[in-house]
Amino acid sequence: MAAPSRGELIEHLIRTRIAGEVATPRENNLAHYRELANGNRYYWLGLELGDRWSDEQDVLAVMAERCGVDGDPEHRQGQDTIDPELTVEGLDRAATLLRKAAQDRQRVLVATGHPGGLLDVHAQTAAALRAAGCELVGVPLGLTADEGVVAQMAGVAMYERGATLWHTHSPQPMAEILGALPQEGEPLPDLVVADHGWAGCAAQFGIETIGYADCNDPALFLGEQEGTLSVCVPLDDHVINPRFYEPMTDYLLEAAGLAGAGSRL
Repeated sequence: MAAPSRGELIEHLIRTRIAGEVATPRENNLAHYRELANGNRYYWLGLELGDRWSDEQDVLAVMAERCGVDGDPEHRQGQDTIDPELTVEGLDRAATLLRKAAQDRQRVLVATGHPGGLLDVHAQTAAALRAAGCELVGVPLGLTADEGVVAQMAGVAMYERGATLWHTHSPQPMAEILGALPQEGEPLPDLVVADHGWAGCAAQFGIETIGYADCNDPALFLGEQEGTLSVCVPLDDHVINPRFYEPMTDYLLEAAGLAGAGSRL
């Protein structure tokens, strides 16, 4: 499938509500910004934010700039937005890091806390990087976290519990991986491609990290603002059909010079 042009992708993002007028309501966004500002570490996604973001209005300002939500603090409920231009700009920055990873044959770890939405995005990225000569970091066997296990399928690390892949914001599965690799004589990844706490934890470890984040998950955008996270791509991370992400993935891999390196699962 040919990758869409920038304009075509923006139209697709808006039509499928990956960006533009997204499904996440304004009141949910503001509630999450408030929880982060109040020090609820669940919303920090593995980053150490200290007391630097204790004013929720500062969080909102960053989210307006980097994600494209409405910056008006008086807009308290109803529709909110993700700027599709910012989504594509994030994809372009991510593509630069993926291109460099392929050129340098880097060790890359790919992971998702959102297997119901973003698994294929990550799996296609992992396949393309492997085909281009990168080494995909294998998850050490037997790792457990949060009363579940750390699994790896299609080159993507995920959280499994009760024979089911789970949606998780927790940084603990990634922390278990990064703690176990040196114990097995393996170096840490050169690059991590992930989301949620998987991305935040890797960035906090000092690893170059590409993260995908929704408009109600401000921590990764703050991490990018502070320079801890390399790239944060704003998008609705669970639209009604995960195949809606396919043109976005095609655009990303084309921009990274990896088109055709992997294969559609």
